[in-house]
Amino acid sequence: MNLRRKILQAALLMALLPGLAACDRLGLGGAGNKPVFKGVDITGAEYARTLNLSDQMGQPRTLGDFKGKVVVVFFGYTQCPDVCPTTLAELAQVKKALGADGERVQGVFVTIDPERDTAELLKAYVANFDPGFVALRGTPDQTAAVAKEFKVFFAKVPGKTPESYTMDHTAASFLFDAQGKVRVFSRYGAGAQVLADDLKILLAEKT
Repeated sequence: MNLRRKILQAALLMALLPGLAACDRLGLGGAGNKPVFKGVDITGAEYARTLNLSDQMGQPRTLGDFKGKVVVVFFGYTQCPDVCPTTLAELAQVKKALGADGERVQGVFVTIDPERDTAELLKAYVANFDPGFVALRGTPDQTAAVAKEFKVFFAKVPGKTPESYTMDHTAASFLFDAQGKVRVFSRYGAGAQVLADDLKILLAEKT
């Protein structure tokens, strides 16, 4: 009887293995289907909950405007020499690689340099990467408030002239699920594949 029970248990386990492997490939995990992100899982974080700024067309926007889509929020500035263009280019690459699912991914670029980043400049800047990307800007006070809400650091670094300054800033993206909840903190330099894998998990979740 014990041998028969063991054989039945082994057969059941073998039947379940393909399904478990598929879950692991998607990063959905095992028991409870708890997702396993490659970025930092910040599900349930009590920050990055609000975002109220104007877009490149001058229209007020909030996170609620993007409900139903998986949103990637990145803070930067248009004169950034490396981190910002690399991040936006990777996001555009991933969005394209996702095919039809890429239409459900919304890139949001928040400028930390509203002094130089006018709405017109932001419009042209994000369009270079993806015409569907949204750029947000606010007053210096609004920018500081949003950065505080997201726990994002930024600071002006003086240049040779008053206009040639650069900006030090947090180099990471925030991934939101289709319900508008922040889920992942994705560090700069992790690569397009890591971003793609985490976006696939969020896209696969039931809304």
